[in-house]
Amino acid sequence: MRKTKGETAETRRRIVEVAAREFRLNGIQATGLNDVMSPLNLTQGGFYRHFASKDQLVAEACSQAMTEVIEGLTTASCNSQAASGFAAMVEAYVSQAHRDTRTGGCPLAAMGSELARADKQTRAAAAQSFDDLVDVLAKHMADKPSQEVRSSAVFALAAMIGAVTMSRVVEDSDASTAILEDVKQHLGAM
Repeated sequence: MRKTKGETAETRRRIVEVAAREFRLNGIQATGLNDVMSPLNLTQGGFYRHFASKDQLVAEACSQAMTEVIEGLTTASCNSQAASGFAAMVEAYVSQAHRDTRTGGCPLAAMGSELARADKQTRAAAAQSFDDLVDVLAKHMADKPSQEVRSSAVFALAAMIGAVTMSRVVEDSDASTAILEDVKQHLGAM
């Protein structure tokens, strides 16, 4: 029995959702198609009804995950008691909760080095996601001359990604938390 277009679209959405989670948890190379399809009770062969390649799936999963990150940070900036939306975004991103959520959060922090070695389409999706998040941060940076805003937002985001990445690498809990706190302190002075 053939699926409707709506059912097919929903299946594709679910595949991207599971892939985004698995890629962030295990990495791109360590995640096989079976790792993505099995939790959905779908076959590896059925994958190719939805995607031309794993690379296409990685690009879409990265874009979808970054959309979720941007939405979450935007919500944090709106719901925060912090003095600025930028401070609220830093607080939400450079956090122990983000560090400890290996299946969620920012794909740039979770798999940045793999994205750098990915195919052109995936690198383009990751680069676009980075630019989108820079734009969101820049909109929330107060009291900066316009020519400095983008540069400051790029610096802030690079520090944020690096802080989460390194806090995951460091095994000592206190040192890991110190990385997050140090970066938040420096970004708070911006």
